[in-house]
Amino acid sequence: MREFILYSRLGRTDAKFSNLHDAGRLDIVYECTIASLFLSHAIRKNTSFHAILNGPPQPPLHVKIEGATLHDVRTDQKTWEQILRKTLSGKPHPGVRTNKTSFEALLKSKASQGPFYVLEEGGKDISEIKIGDNPIFVLGDHVGLPKKVEGFALRYGEKVSLGKQPYLAASCITILNFLLDRKATP
Repeated sequence: MREFILYSRLGRTDAKFSNLHDAGRLDIVYECTIASLFLSHAIRKNTSFHAILNGPPQPPLHVKIEGATLHDVRTDQKTWEQILRKTLSGKPHPGVRTNKTSFEALLKSKASQGPFYVLEEGGKDISEIKIGDNPIFVLGDHVGLPKKVEGFALRYGEKVSLGKQPYLAASCITILNFLLDRKATP
């Protein structure tokens, strides 16, 4: 099992928005969802994606999307806008759940489940790290992780880097999935 946790500073916590971009950059949540869970013509059953939304009106809100139970989806933005709008309204969708769990509570609950890797350009190069079983990757949105949040996450893991260039969050997830897939292939 692999997991990705995105800290969204501004992501709206209700369904009152006209589009994902203007909803506190929920478009980044959408892009990271696709990068985390989808292959060409398949869903990664061994992967979960979490987004902690910290925008108005009532933060935090934890959105969990599980590849193992996710269905009735496509990869286009309109579909995911509808799914997010529905689940942020409190209605269910197969494989997508929301609750009031904070970032700190989520990390504490997963502390014993696998090694944590906090993505940051100044971290140890990923090529020098033996990624453990059941990895949990923590990353920020377009603004990055607040220092306090990063410090908390580092209690549970280590800071790693994909290089000196700052990549989009979804691109980081794609690179990590590629590295993990490659490692798993004999």
